[in-house]
Amino acid sequence: MLDKLIINTRSREEFVEITPQVEEIVNRQQIKEGICLIFVPHTTCGILINENADRDVQRDIISHLKKLVPPGSSFRHREGNADAHIKSVLVNSSLPLLIEKGYLLLGRWQGIFLAEFDGPRRREVWVKLVKSS
Repeated sequence: MLDKLIINTRSREEFVEITPQVEEIVNRQQIKEGICLIFVPHTTCGILINENADRDVQRDIISHLKKLVPPGSSFRHREGNADAHIKSVLVNSSLPLLIEKGYLLLGRWQGIFLAEFDGPRRREVWVKLVKSS
């Protein structure tokens, strides 16, 4: 079964933690062993795992991505969001996670984030659980 999370972002660039929502899907489906696949069907945002204990880590990542790919550079794509398309490629649009004993296998400080690069927008995050046989 495919689950869809709806995330409303508030800024042009931000990380929104979605770990609790993904964990809820794992709990609801009662998957004990398997894989959790997370995918964002958008070309100007991404999905990633990183530290969720210190918000400055997220701010630093966004800040450095802005330096790597500044908005308003000489892009051929004239829609005004070419930098967001490039940043989403650097972050990626999908993520596999292991499920063991009914829990997502994440490191102590890790969280799952939607990485918004062209907000504010209404985003979908698709979550598919595959049970091990």
